Amino acid sequence: MKVILQQDVKGQGKRGELIDASEGYARNYLLPRKLAVPATADAINTMKLKDAARRKEEAGNRAAAVAAADKLRGKTIRVAAKGGSGGRLFGAVTGKEVSEALSAQLGVEVSKQQLVLDPIKTFGVHEVKAKLGYEVSAPFSVEVVEDA
Repeated sequence: MKVILQQDVKGQGKRGELIDASEGYARNYLLPRKLAVPATADAINTMKLKDAARRKEEAGNRAAAVAAADKLRGKTIRVAAKGGSGGRLFGAVTGKEVSEALSAQLGVEVSKQQLVLDPIKTFGVHEVKAKLGYEVSAPFSVEVVEDA
């Protein structure tokens, strides 16, 4: 019996896949638990439309990530922080501060979870990498200057 999975089913397939399950398994397990629906012509058309919409949305998101990476690549942003003697900071510059500086200075929205950086504890220029999803990443520099 052909069915379209509504949720991921271990050992069978992922959500949205058309699988061929045994008659008893489909009728007694998949269908009553709403894990699958029978593969009628209408259900198959709906599945294809949803798949096309998902692919289009992913392509748009990937294009946005590439555009953001192009804006970031090779740029330097400034972050002001309070520090003491010897070029050391009081505390550290965090991903949240870098994310806010990116938004303010370059107009690029990057969440702190997308930034790959070690805690910045000294003044100077530090390299940071932004992983924007869809295997798109962009390196940029963060210049930590003393707060006036």
